[in-house]
Amino acid sequence: MPEVTAPYEPGTPCWIDLMVPDQQAALDFYRDLFGWQGEPGPAVFGGYATCTMRGKPVAGIMTAMAPNDQPPPPPSWTSYFATADAAATQSAISANGGTVLAPVMDVGNLGRMLIAADPQGAVFGAWQAVEFPGAQLVNEPGSLVWNQLSTSDPEAAGTFYRTALGLNVAPMPEMPEFTGFQVKGRTVGGLQSMENLPEGIPPHWLVHFAVDDTDSTVDALVRAGGSVMVPAFDMEKVGRMAILQDPQGAVFAVVALPPPAS
Repeated sequence: MPEVTAPYEPGTPCWIDLMVPDQQAALDFYRDLFGWQGEPGPAVFGGYATCTMRGKPVAGIMTAMAPNDQPPPPPSWTSYFATADAAATQSAISANGGTVLAPVMDVGNLGRMLIAADPQGAVFGAWQAVEFPGAQLVNEPGSLVWNQLSTSDPEAAGTFYRTALGLNVAPMPEMPEFTGFQVKGRTVGGLQSMENLPEGIPPHWLVHFAVDDTDSTVDALVRAGGSVMVPAFDMEKVGRMAILQDPQGAVFAVVALPPPAS
């Protein structure tokens, strides 16, 4: 099974979390959809819930907080990238046109984190592991399998992430028509322009979860009050995909991977 026990290489997507108005409703929804287990955590961490599968952390869910009497942020999934030095990453983000939204902070003994937006506006996080490396189960049904950036300026975004996070941009060997983010020659995420997306959608990172059956997952989501943004479709060499919205409005994708070639 694809369990993760060692620290992630810097630049690699290592964690995801969800910010929503109703934490318990989200815990119930994703438990039923993906089989996650989770409950609100200690108050010292704002009740942050770490969701697990087979006892392995796969994602976090937290209650959206309104900063400084401002409206709370919209429900959303955030992708976090591993860093060996969160403070240095924060400086690199600022120096290369990004915006720091939540400065570096310690999360107990677990690690250090920050939240930022790239120059085009896509929000992401950085995680410097101490005792907690990040997701410990990936690339199997119910867990994270892919992180995809949609951006208004792919060339500028590629330059930013290379400088700020150490990600390289290159064609994907298995699908040369697509562009991937790479760490030490290994593709860890994707990059695409927004020319084929509906008008009004801002630049963003989209998290993808692996599932056994895309169509049955879509049906379950609709029965639970979620919405279908892009109906299930087959993507050559990738699998059957759909882009969905949970009942509180957070968008994510699911993909049923094709069986390995024999």
